[in-house]
Amino acid sequence: MNDLTIEFDLKDDKYFTALRLVAGSVCSLAEKDVDSAEDFKVCVSESALILKNNGYTRVKATFNASEGVRAAIKGECNANPACGDNELSLALIGALVENCDFEQTDGVISSVTLQL
Repeated sequence: MNDLTIEFDLKDDKYFTALRLVAGSVCSLAEKDVDSAEDFKVCVSESALILKNNGYTRVKATFNASEGVRAAIKGECNANPACGDNELSLALIGALVENCDFEQTDGVISSVTLQL
């Protein structure tokens, strides 16, 4: 599978549902079990929530299922991001996915990469 990229505004929570559906579809293409797919969908949603909490207004999520399942979620279009309350989201991601990477810009999480 080639990369699949979606972009949307973080202002409207209805797009979080679409993001979860895409994550689940990519897991299905990679033939992941239901429990792994559910965990991955939670982590993808929480990653977008972290970016929203940090003041980003848009998100760009790129998925790939050629070798396992990978999602790169990046915040966009904000001149002044700031650290938000992300303790619960970070705990969930840490508990549900073994391979994750957080990129920071000026000490603020600006993107999350997840690997299943």
